[in-house]
Amino acid sequence: MSLFKTSLMSCAAVAAIAIAPPSFAQDAAGTGPANPDEIIVTAQFRAQNLQDTPIAITAVSADMLDARSQTDISQVAGQAPGLNLQPNNANFGPSMAASIRGVGQYDPSPAVEPGVGLYVDDVYYPSLTGGVFDLLDLDRVEILRGPQGTLAGRNSIGGAIKLYSKKPQGDGSGMVQATYGSRNRLDLRGSADFALTNAISARISAAAKRQDGYVKVYDYGCVNPVGTANNPAQGGIPAIRPSGDCQTGTMGDVNYQAARGQLRYNPSDTLDINLSADYVSDNRAQAGSVLVSADNAAPGALRGDYYNVPFDSRFICGPYCNYATDLMPADAVNGIAYATQQPVTTKYEGYGLSGTIDLALTDNLQLKSITGYRSFDSSYGADADLSPLPVNGSSTDISTDFFSQELRLSGTLANDAIDYTVGGYYSHMKTSFANVQDIRYARLQFASLGDDVPAESLAFFAHASWEVLYGLTVNAGVRRTHENKDYTFSRRFADGSVGQPVVGPLDGLTGEYSENRWDYRANLQYEWTPSLMTYVQFSTGYKGGGINPRPYFASQVQPFSSESINAYEIGLKSDFLDRAVRLNLSAYYNRYRDIQMVLTSCPAFTPGNAVAPCSMTANAGDADVKGFEAETTIRPLAGMLIDGSLSYIDFEYTSIAAAASGPQGVKLGDVAPFTSEWKWSIGAQYEAMLPGGSSLTPRFDVTYQSGLYTAANNAPSNFIPSYTLATARLTWRNGEGDLDISLAVTNIFDKYHLVTSFDQSLGQGSVAGQPGRPREWSVTATKRF
Repeated sequence: MSLFKTSLMSCAAVAAIAIAPPSFAQDAAGTGPANPDEIIVTAQFRAQNLQDTPIAITAVSADMLDARSQTDISQVAGQAPGLNLQPNNANFGPSMAASIRGVGQYDPSPAVEPGVGLYVDDVYYPSLTGGVFDLLDLDRVEILRGPQGTLAGRNSIGGAIKLYSKKPQGDGSGMVQATYGSRNRLDLRGSADFALTNAISARISAAAKRQDGYVKVYDYGCVNPVGTANNPAQGGIPAIRPSGDCQTGTMGDVNYQAARGQLRYNPSDTLDINLSADYVSDNRAQAGSVLVSADNAAPGALRGDYYNVPFDSRFICGPYCNYATDLMPADAVNGIAYATQQPVTTKYEGYGLSGTIDLALTDNLQLKSITGYRSFDSSYGADADLSPLPVNGSSTDISTDFFSQELRLSGTLANDAIDYTVGGYYSHMKTSFANVQDIRYARLQFASLGDDVPAESLAFFAHASWEVLYGLTVNAGVRRTHENKDYTFSRRFADGSVGQPVVGPLDGLTGEYSENRWDYRANLQYEWTPSLMTYVQFSTGYKGGGINPRPYFASQVQPFSSESINAYEIGLKSDFLDRAVRLNLSAYYNRYRDIQMVLTSCPAFTPGNAVAPCSMTANAGDADVKGFEAETTIRPLAGMLIDGSLSYIDFEYTSIAAAASGPQGVKLGDVAPFTSEWKWSIGAQYEAMLPGGSSLTPRFDVTYQSGLYTAANNAPSNFIPSYTLATARLTWRNGEGDLDISLAVTNIFDKYHLVTSFDQSLGQGSVAGQPGRPREWSVTATKRF
């Protein structure tokens, strides 16, 4: 064995022993347990062992999701290095902010592309809206870090998150599960797998989740009667509820239902056809929100004909409450002719259809077809000021239809020394984006009857892996993409009539975007031993451009170009000490160019009004992004598992574009939104066998996330401090292995933290935050058959 290999394995062994319990040293001498069944991934278009795949991947099995009490995709981010997934604030509805290694997107507008690709059974999900997937009947989750320009169905500049469902087996298996917990939480899940004929099997699964909200909404005039210190006798805010119970509702509740049906035709080893249909309904109050700060002494426009109360800190209710209302009356004094209503609710309803065909044409040539269709409607409203004053409110309706088709032809050459895949991808999306904006502090009110946003993408790709010498493999890929997107504006008065004086001239105008793009991947991997592999890689990716979808003035209608990335990466994947320890490492350097950001200040495009509302997508500048990641699992003795991860991101702007500069703009010292410099997690579990064959398994997890900013122009008002969260679960399983009863507690130490914020300190003078859930408990019973 070479000096390099001996030194590397010795260092890794020392690190593992340092964090393992004392008994580890004895088990490591050759008596320790081997790893459980290996996770198989398909990141390079074919089934491979996770440890043989030269890409930075976090793969999470269904059993591990259960062990960590994770029920939706946003919770997986705690254990995945370099990944940030946050449910969006109420103003963006039922959507998710997603970024990997500082590259991503939080704006769910159909005018911009997600920076992180979301896939369900290899079918691309086209929007951040509805992206907080429930982990229903999954086999595994794969998180691919770094640009996937030549490997994923759609180009994904930051990385990809892939969910894979359990396929029908026709074995008669199934399960039912019920959970009860804090604030009347009730979750029901079930699945059944059965054979229809010798060649046809089916699988059905369903989930329903309900829970009361954790942020309370109060009637301000009831809590602060007219004539008290915070509510003046003249021009004060009257109560809308009788004295006594001042609570009008809650936010942050859960009301979610989902179902999936699958049909599989598998008559032989050469043909496998899978058809799937799913349905999702999410109908609840808006995301739990609180007013963090408020300080706006502007006259008239805030108080209008009605109230003589400044918009200030008196409307900060507390850590888990607010004074939101849903009605903004007309205000003739300030030129607001129409009353608007923003019901503080969120609705999402959608369905998807998909079909996958795997056909072996010969012993070494396979054809794969992936067809997908998804349709969803979402409507949501938000009281952006979280007060009874008519300051800022909006309501939105989105309707989307999406179709995609992918074909892959895969085979082998040269006595299996070369694996290759060639293919094509096509998608078409049609979105209608309607809303009402009522921004009283700027005396601006308008409606869109439905911005029309059609988009198409067509790509051809090729990928090959060639084992040049024993253990030395060259991986290479290329992709050619053409995409185009139009954006047709609708801008009216709030009642739908034409002639709105500020943005009305945009009504019916169309902006166009079209681009052709080449992307590449070159990767060299070497297997030093069967349990140690290293790789180096260069890859590219991009995210398409478009037209700013949120102009509050005609001058803010500006195009933005595509952003791109050149990524350099090295990595190591290893199993050692009789496969009792796994350690995977990666380091990267990304040259990130023409970065698309949502600017909240754009005075250059709003002449004479530097603090006018702005939410303009623009190319902010260039940056270099460096970092490293580590993941490990340790099995020091039978029944015990320790797992951990660590990531570091250094995001540094090298230049700022003119459109993003200015006193309130992006600075060289800023970082991309939702980028945590440090993240780490550690978890441990031990299965203790009991008399009669039953077992008791305690598990404890701790995750840490350093502070991050939620806006492109970093400021104290949009900074979220670091936080550490702990979760525990205790599971009893019977001797037959078909009955589990678990007790789980999340956020054990009841750490108050914000998961996102909405900074409107410029102009509106306030900041709203979404607090994470407080400590919650639950009891789950699972019966398998």
